[in-house]
Amino acid sequence: MQSVAVTIKSGSTAPESILTTEQLHKHLKPPPKKSKIHYSLNCTLTNEIQTCPSNSPLNDPEYQTSSSSNCPDYFRWIHEDLQPWKENGITREMVERARRTANFRLVIVSGKVYVEIYEKAFQTRDTFTLWGILQLLKLYPGKLPDLDLMFDCYDRPVILSRSYREKGPNATAPPPLFRYCGNEQTLDLVFPDWSFWGWAEINIKPWDSLLKELKEGNRKVKWMDREPYAYWKGNPAVAETRQDLLKCNVSEKHDWNARLYAQDWGAEIQKGYKESNLADQCIHRYKIYIEGSAWSVSEKYILACDSLTLIVSPKYYDIFTRSLLPVHHYWPIKETDKCRSIKFAVDWGNTHKKKVQEIGKAASNFIYENLTMEYVYDYMFHLLNEYSKLLKFKPSIPEKAVEICPETMACRAEGLKRKFMMESMVKSPSDTMPCNLPPPMDPLTRLSFKRRKENSIRQLEMWQNKYWDDQSKQP
Repeated sequence: MQSVAVTIKSGSTAPESILTTEQLHKHLKPPPKKSKIHYSLNCTLTNEIQTCPSNSPLNDPEYQTSSSSNCPDYFRWIHEDLQPWKENGITREMVERARRTANFRLVIVSGKVYVEIYEKAFQTRDTFTLWGILQLLKLYPGKLPDLDLMFDCYDRPVILSRSYREKGPNATAPPPLFRYCGNEQTLDLVFPDWSFWGWAEINIKPWDSLLKELKEGNRKVKWMDREPYAYWKGNPAVAETRQDLLKCNVSEKHDWNARLYAQDWGAEIQKGYKESNLADQCIHRYKIYIEGSAWSVSEKYILACDSLTLIVSPKYYDIFTRSLLPVHHYWPIKETDKCRSIKFAVDWGNTHKKKVQEIGKAASNFIYENLTMEYVYDYMFHLLNEYSKLLKFKPSIPEKAVEICPETMACRAEGLKRKFMMESMVKSPSDTMPCNLPPPMDPLTRLSFKRRKENSIRQLEMWQNKYWDDQSKQP
């Protein structure tokens, strides 16, 4: 049996308190030491079935040092998400009840990963989610405890909080179910989405690579030199609200200051993705984010553009968006009055250029400093670690589960799927532990943060109403 060695790379930083985001501070980790271990991918060159190496990376206590950095404030939401199970913990029966909609069950035992697939996810969502978890174990070998979880790769959260309001010893606890987004009415556990490791079907590169390209794109076209309109490009077919947005496009009768484009992915694939490079789309002063069937992975790309992000009344959140502040990181757009909201935002921005640039920069700084791949991995680590502490049983390997490892996933992969796996593969273990998890928000902090967001949105609505009142009085 011959083997081929393939190697690749990996990436750091965060804000201060959730209520003092006027100044964003970096919490830099110490300069990395030279790695003692260099990972390689050992692929068989015969037609034999690819297997996992018998030995897994071992923990080296002398190599890893404690972290001196604090995690970004959005890590606080980990405590909020796990709150429903804090008092009584999580039983095996609770986990198995989440199977109803899960795509797969993932079990980690002694540092090895086992998966039982229940239903294939859309495209390669499950594949790249599992790939990301494998990379986490390589970044922090031997650090994650045994665990057992269910994962649903579809868009909309399904664990309704209203079904589990009853309290007391006989109350039914909610099943813990991991997915990519949540909302105020559900209890699903929010996990980083698959696109951080690449979205092969539409040629979106792994986040670490794309982040560098987006930063370079920002340097190419300064804000003052950008088109003074609000830009959106996406698939309107997935949601009625997106179809409604297209009514705000420029026409013979109206110019709402919006330039909107329907993305035809079939045609784009045929053309070799020539017009869908995200790093080339930071050329407008304003960019619109609007949800699809639920939250959209596009939000992080839009916020990284230095443009003023116009967010249409979001109903869903991912791992970081709950910590974004209106008028500090983005400009809220009213769902029921999209066109007039966009028109006002752009007119206001083009006459308050300094303020708009500050908001755009605050958003992109948030992304570049607090959503690096290092922090994505740290979020995964802390979420899974805190989750495992709640388990009231010893995880065991399910009868139908199979062991997975980078070799079983990447060695037989082809095309962009293989390319993105190689590009996002962790090269060596971290020489520091994950960032320090901040404590939960106390009730007063949570209430103050909620009120600050509500007051900012209310203030904007007052400005907008006055703007349109003044417009109506003009001859």
